[in-house]
Amino acid sequence: MNRLYLVAGVLFLFSAGIMVKLFDIQMVKGSEYKALALNKTEKMFTIEPNRGNLYSADGSLLAASVPKYEIRFDAKTVSPENFEAHMPALADSLGMLFQRPSSHYLRLFRKARANGNRYKLIARNIDYLDYVRIKSFPLFELGPYKGGFIETHKVVREYPLGKMAARSIGYERVDEKGYYTRVGLDGAFGERYLRGKEGKRLKQKIAKGQWKPVGLDNIIEPEDGKDVISTLDINIQDIAHHALLGQLEKYKADHGCVVVMETRTGEIKAISNLGRTKEGKYYEKLNYAVGESHEPGSTFKLMSLIAALEDKVVDTSTVFDTERGRYRLYDRVVNDSKWGGYGKIPLSRAFAVSSNTAFAKMIHENYKTQPEKLVNRLMNMGIHKKIGLPIIGEGEPVLRFPGDKGWSGVSLAWMSHGYEISMTPLQTLAFYNAIANDGAYVQPKLIREVREGNRVLKRFGTNITNPSICSKSTVKKAQQLLKDVVLQDYGTGHGLYSESFSMAGKTGTCQKNYVGKDPDKLAYISSFVGYFPADEPKYSCIVVIHEPDKGVGYYGADVSGPVFKSMAQKIYTSSPVIDAVSPERMENEALEDSFQKYFATIQKQHQTVPNVRGMSGMDAVALLENIGLKVEVKGNGKVTKQSVDQGTDIKTVKTITLELS
Repeated sequence: MNRLYLVAGVLFLFSAGIMVKLFDIQMVKGSEYKALALNKTEKMFTIEPNRGNLYSADGSLLAASVPKYEIRFDAKTVSPENFEAHMPALADSLGMLFQRPSSHYLRLFRKARANGNRYKLIARNIDYLDYVRIKSFPLFELGPYKGGFIETHKVVREYPLGKMAARSIGYERVDEKGYYTRVGLDGAFGERYLRGKEGKRLKQKIAKGQWKPVGLDNIIEPEDGKDVISTLDINIQDIAHHALLGQLEKYKADHGCVVVMETRTGEIKAISNLGRTKEGKYYEKLNYAVGESHEPGSTFKLMSLIAALEDKVVDTSTVFDTERGRYRLYDRVVNDSKWGGYGKIPLSRAFAVSSNTAFAKMIHENYKTQPEKLVNRLMNMGIHKKIGLPIIGEGEPVLRFPGDKGWSGVSLAWMSHGYEISMTPLQTLAFYNAIANDGAYVQPKLIREVREGNRVLKRFGTNITNPSICSKSTVKKAQQLLKDVVLQDYGTGHGLYSESFSMAGKTGTCQKNYVGKDPDKLAYISSFVGYFPADEPKYSCIVVIHEPDKGVGYYGADVSGPVFKSMAQKIYTSSPVIDAVSPERMENEALEDSFQKYFATIQKQHQTVPNVRGMSGMDAVALLENIGLKVEVKGNGKVTKQSVDQGTDIKTVKTITLELS
């Protein structure tokens, strides 16, 4: 009996333990276990919202969010009657859409039915229109429960311009750990406007790694992002891209950039950044215009000139002895690019011919006892400050103060012509734009508006951060000297002179990698910065090209200057600025490159249709529209065909179609 009582007692305790555990599971930890079970069978998924579109100033798409759909089939929810009644028609419809035999889809569906597959893949990465069509096909039109139709989608970012202006248009990406990478406009305005708000959707686990949506509706609907209208102009962007690309290829340069800005508003109309691959091809590698801070060379002479004029230590008529092109200062020598120098010349002439010795003398001799006076003057003009663009990665300007690390007895002389300081191309352009704008410093901007549909949510106006960087008299003197640089047979930019319209600007040639004193590693930065037309500036522009082939050429006037002129010509002929110039003046212009010569010839012989085969699409359109023809374009690149033959009387032609490669 004792043994019997022992067994009974153990069984009683075991039963009691089971009851206690059941109570604990059911009542105490019930909600926890229910949540755990649901987490294994049901899960809340994030629905990515449609990211807002990014547009150019003329309404062209720069970046757009496009939904891509994935269609799957739940074979278990479909009744045998519906399956047999609609399957042949569904297979036929899918076969016609995807150009495959209907028998392929019949086998696919019957196999899924036999295996009880609840998540069979039918199609992926299809666009919205195809998704709508498939949703209306036989059987699928019955919905998820009766027709077994399952759809999921993801949002894909597409860029209609391809690689053109890719670094400025940018992107926003998130890695597996949730860290965002933000580049360009798309990245800068992602969180604030473009990204939108995520939605939530409940899904049920039906197989290993496979989740099926539960119900027809989302738990939380996603909120689409807002649209952002940029300041970029597609036509000017195309002109800038191809002008820069052609010159980089000609001089086998390492990389380069171009920025075109509207003078009065600060709107950036084009920004192109091209870097070279090992194979010698060029692509939008980095945003050099915004992020690359470097010694500007002779383009900084404008800043030195204005500082000296404002402090009244010199005037444009002050004469300097260039000492046969060599100015020794302690153990260093400042050299002019012209062997033998320029003799004794006034400051105005020294600026036009870009004399290093004259500027080194001007700054060193007038500020050597008070070097902080020069630096303070430059700081008052904002040289040391970032522009403050929303784009991440703006380069830091470098302007040393006396006593800082790196300052020496020759710093003033070297700063005078653009060494021992550092600026980005866009920072340099903004300063020159202020001179074009009669002294008013306008903050460059890349965004015009934020919209929700047709409703404007926010408008970005012109921001004048300094109404006058210097006195009006100094501005007028600087404007005249910048005109003189491109004056025929006078300044370093005389090769850019044009009778048909005026330009103003400054050439720059700066040594790079000179510290090691290795002639093989010595390279150059060639630049040109200015504005046009010179008297009533509409656009300012900078061209910077790094490390052109020294055997071909490296001076700013030869390498970067022609890019500036080419862009100015094409922008000029395709904008309202041209109204101020008579056709006779246009016809009399002696232009240098092949397009410009051809353009001038056609302007004189505008009675018949010209031959534009082999020309770039942009050049051909500009030429034909300027002689009164309506042009339709198919494709991109160079013209391979034209619908109207050369020599046809223009009076008989209304429209000409160009096919591009």
